[in-house]
Amino acid sequence: MFDVLLSHIDEKVTLNEQEKALMQNYFVPKRLRKRQYLLQEGDVCRNLAFVSKGLLRTYNVDDKGDEHMSIFGWEGWWISDFNSFLTGVPAVFNIDAIEDSEVLLLSRENYEAITLAIPMMDRYFRILYQNSLVTKERRLMSSVTDTAEEKYLRLSQSNPDMIERIPQNLIASYLGIAPETLSRIRKNLAMRK
Repeated sequence: MFDVLLSHIDEKVTLNEQEKALMQNYFVPKRLRKRQYLLQEGDVCRNLAFVSKGLLRTYNVDDKGDEHMSIFGWEGWWISDFNSFLTGVPAVFNIDAIEDSEVLLLSRENYEAITLAIPMMDRYFRILYQNSLVTKERRLMSSVTDTAEEKYLRLSQSNPDMIERIPQNLIASYLGIAPETLSRIRKNLAMRK
């Protein structure tokens, strides 16, 4: 489990061997079965979760019972209700497993402790936050400027594995389009090839 995390960290910052060995003291491994919740709306998010194996989703449910996908997290991704994690307010998101998954949990206390004990981890998390902010800005802009087909093409080009692993109804929700629209787009694209 830790190999995936250490590999991800190595892509962003450099840790020495002592720091890498120390890392394991801050994380708690957890296995999730398909459809098992990591977090439910209304609970306080107590952990950041690093996905070392599998696939999870973050979503909320509106008053009509419709699900709205926010984020998918697969190997090498972090997932949480970050506002709840930082402030202790009840979560507005649900997080559950789309596939059997393995995650490494980092509590708020250990998050603070790891950045003090291993200063390079502070830089690592800052890089993650910057990248996340850029991604969210692009997604927001895309949601108001791109056609449904452009959104799907952008997603399929940037995350081809996602298209293969995630059920189409969840991809449609993530893109903010009806499942029927996604089916039509996929059919039209297949006919153009």
